[in-house]
Amino acid sequence: MIGNRLVHDDQGRITGIRSTLQDISVRKRAEEENTKLQARLQRAEKMEAIGTLAGGVAHDLNNILSGIVSYPDLMLMQLPEDSPFRRPVAVMQDSGKRAAAIVQDLLTLARRAVPTMEVVNLNEVISEYLKSPEREKLMSFHPEVQVETRFDEGLLNIVGSPLHLSKTVMNLVSNAAEAMPRGGRVLISTDNRYVDNPIKGYDHVEEGDYVTLTVSDTGVGISEADRNRIFEPFYTKKVMGRSGTGLGMAVVWGTVKDHKGYIDVQSAEGKGTIFTLYFPVTLEERLKDKPPASVEEYRGRGESILVVDDVEGQREIASALLSHLGYTVAVVSSGEAAVEYVKRTPLDLLVLDMVMDPGIDGLETYRRILEMHPKQKAIIASGFSETLRVKEAQRLGAGPYVKKPYTLGKLAEAVRKELDRSQA
Repeated sequence: MIGNRLVHDDQGRITGIRSTLQDISVRKRAEEENTKLQARLQRAEKMEAIGTLAGGVAHDLNNILSGIVSYPDLMLMQLPEDSPFRRPVAVMQDSGKRAAAIVQDLLTLARRAVPTMEVVNLNEVISEYLKSPEREKLMSFHPEVQVETRFDEGLLNIVGSPLHLSKTVMNLVSNAAEAMPRGGRVLISTDNRYVDNPIKGYDHVEEGDYVTLTVSDTGVGISEADRNRIFEPFYTKKVMGRSGTGLGMAVVWGTVKDHKGYIDVQSAEGKGTIFTLYFPVTLEERLKDKPPASVEEYRGRGESILVVDDVEGQREIASALLSHLGYTVAVVSSGEAAVEYVKRTPLDLLVLDMVMDPGIDGLETYRRILEMHPKQKAIIASGFSETLRVKEAQRLGAGPYVKKPYTLGKLAEAVRKELDRSQA
């Protein structure tokens, strides 16, 4: 800021000019930082609002899909190998599972999915994706695109969901390939990185130890206007029918936030794009992989199970699957009814839906039952659930979380695991 004033002598003659300068660079930097902060807050609020809508839709779709996904398991076990109905039932089952996967994308966007977290190494997650049919299909659409990797061989572990992390890699690579219609190079790299001073980029990256996943391309780049919207669902400039559901980058956003991570985006039109994801490091060791067990290993021995669910179709499906596995099953339609049932009849296990309306939810139901039977075993089953309420139920003593729609194998494993768990 400049201010000028004439200087006069004793006779009133002008002898000079006095100028005053004020350094406003600090204020300008503060204004720029405030503008960036407001943009980050607006993005977060927009994603939260969209996520709330997506979560409600996903909850309803999960209930509808349950019969399509769950009953084919039973039908295939009962149909003879030479039955002409086996293939149609298998096709129906596969279609249902693919639809359920899209619902899970909606839940990831809504941050209502409850991912199974374990200690993982990102190098292995990326390597598995690069060998997958999904990657082969993507490259068939983009034969001129070259994918290269540069891994940090001493990469530290993170706590995460291998499934969600793999989909994140897939969506970032797909996004990069689509940005290079005439071909180009995609580089996937990993690094250990210590952030000693917070990074004020697309996200505000806090100080700490991170594993970074970087996906860069030599494509058309992203304009500033588009950068502010790239993580919105259904906001896409891609080719319809070739690029999935339009949820890809929204799933990346939801996954990174569920993993307590951060995102940075660097791009300019005509100069390619660099996505860098920051995931907090863990010092936990990985458990050795176990070979998958067959459903036969999880069969029941007549143990009593109470299924608590407010949706009739869900009760019927769970009861049919558990009865087929050799359990004695009863069902009730509310948390209140479950509490009354347990007052009269001892149980080996509860299968609790977390979200029930009207009435008390699964967490409150479990609390009340624990007052009568402090060591009551339970598993939580839901297609839509706040992570904190699931964790609270597990903190109180509940066992595994089972995602809806049910599959025979997952339900059988969770029930058997909880029944066999020793209690102090």
